Amino acid sequence: MKIDRRKFLASMGGAMALPSLECLGGAAEAAKTRCLIVANPLGMHPAHFFPKQYGKNFDLPSTLRSLDWLKDRLSIFSHTDHNMVNGHGREVAFLNGILPTDAGPFPEKNISFDQWMARQSGSEVRFPSINAALQDGIEMSWTANGVKDAVITDPQRLFDHLFLNSSKQQKKRQMDLIDRNHSVLDRVADQFAFLEKSASGFDHERLDQFQTSVREFEKTLESRRAWIGKDKPNFDISGHYADVEPTLVHDYNAIFDMITYAFETDLTRVATVAFPRTVDYTAIAPVTRSYHSATHNGKVPAITAELVAIETFQVEQLSRCLQKMDSIQEPNGEGSMLDNTIVLFGSGMGYGGTHSCRNLPIMVAGGGFQHQGHINAATNGKNLPLCNLFVTLLQRFGLEVDTFNTSTGKFDLRYS
Repeated sequence: MKIDRRKFLASMGGAMALPSLECLGGAAEAAKTRCLIVANPLGMHPAHFFPKQYGKNFDLPSTLRSLDWLKDRLSIFSHTDHNMVNGHGREVAFLNGILPTDAGPFPEKNISFDQWMARQSGSEVRFPSINAALQDGIEMSWTANGVKDAVITDPQRLFDHLFLNSSKQQKKRQMDLIDRNHSVLDRVADQFAFLEKSASGFDHERLDQFQTSVREFEKTLESRRAWIGKDKPNFDISGHYADVEPTLVHDYNAIFDMITYAFETDLTRVATVAFPRTVDYTAIAPVTRSYHSATHNGKVPAITAELVAIETFQVEQLSRCLQKMDSIQEPNGEGSMLDNTIVLFGSGMGYGGTHSCRNLPIMVAGGGFQHQGHINAATNGKNLPLCNLFVTLLQRFGLEVDTFNTSTGKFDLRYS
């Protein structure tokens, strides 16, 4: 028996975002490809991250042990990086391979690959991307204009951003603001015609870049206008904080669960979650010092154990999130949400204890890839440019690209 979809939604008050179901009429939509990036700025302790064996028959080291259930659907990359000199401050190049000061000659400047994906899918979803953490600090998400993408650092604010509906008065103010912005853009467009007549070759290039930014902003305004009148889906956050004092675990669980539900309801298809160096991990045994201090452990076993505990915690939060994604089935028998979500875990630093920016700790999971276990990505003694892997991830997301920033090709990680 078919159920009248409109009557059903009306009875629910239109407040919930339902999946497309056959019983509500019509065929279910195809699964969407998504991307989740989880990162820290201080790398991973190499002996506890990289398996000792290459190939699919490997033992997970202690830091990754919570991912044992996913072992056949992940790839761990050894010997890949951005070929940068060692030192702090390079983590800003994690997702693009380019430092802001070196971005000038590149066509897309230092845009990070998550924002390239967001630009691809942004017109189809309410939020082109979500960037979340408990502290600010990892500047890894960059627009084509070289601007750091904003990070939401409070779970309550993330909840409000994703799931809290605006009042009628707020919606009217938002529409008025969009109209005012459009009028400004119209005036700017008129001035372009005059400027282009007398512009030099260099000026033409700068004007083209600015016009591109204006066109992208116009698309953003139109997308915002379309979404203002639509209610956001409901999400119950109370279970994370009911009758308990909020902890680091509760906060990150809430962040990951909100992002998973945002994927499920197609609020967004691109998200990043960061574990900044300023986060306080002392609630996790046996941690007694700051994250950064734990990286400078002098190979003292007790201090190294604190660092490994911090890194293990980060992976455990990711593992919990991926288990939830894997439990959500896609329509038309297209596997789980995890099968359709590209998951990247890593850092723009190899190991904080030596400030090394070589041999970055990189792991890819899910995404429908034909995973290869532990991969030695070096060729003829040279590390693989990480942007080569990013080309592959961009292609899996549906972008028709053959290069990305400092890439020299792509990595052969096939997908079905």
